[in-house]
Amino acid sequence: AIAGLQPGEVVLDLGSGGGIDCFLAARQVGPQGQVIGLDMTPDMIKLARRNAHKLGVTNVDFRFGEMEEMPLADGSVDVIISNCVINLSPDKEVVFREAARVLRPGGRVSISDIVVDGDLPRAIRSRLDAWASCIAGALDERVYLDKMRAAGFERIEVVSRDYAEVEGEEAAQ
Repeated sequence: AIAGLQPGEVVLDLGSGGGIDCFLAARQVGPQGQVIGLDMTPDMIKLARRNAHKLGVTNVDFRFGEMEEMPLADGSVDVIISNCVINLSPDKEVVFREAARVLRPGGRVSISDIVVDGDLPRAIRSRLDAWASCIAGALDERVYLDKMRAAGFERIEVVSRDYAEVEGEEAAQ
């Protein structure tokens, strides 16, 4: 996603954490562009701001907030990037509607997330470590893409897939 960014674009990173993807994006959009990192963890926002200061990056703004209620104006960003955090949301429909709201006409999203083929076993969905690793919130790929379409996204393309098998007694439950 970062390789496709253009100078002058405004980029929103959902779940920006310590800011690494934001700093990479900031290089691509250059001084005319802006990158906004959104995270719901105050400690991550503080860390990201410290990192930006250490690196001397001035075209990045880190904001505290949730994906379900993005603190941005309508039509204010060109590109949304996200690396495996939408699965953490219990209300993905709202996340996708908010993403559509803040995108400018012609804007785009590039999401890396975990989806499943079918239903995820209950034994996995109920594990806290599976939630923390973005697995427990995974939806069937068709359901995930349908939620994006319902929010108004068009021309959705799955660029790559990596597969992993669920093994052991968890898969049988």
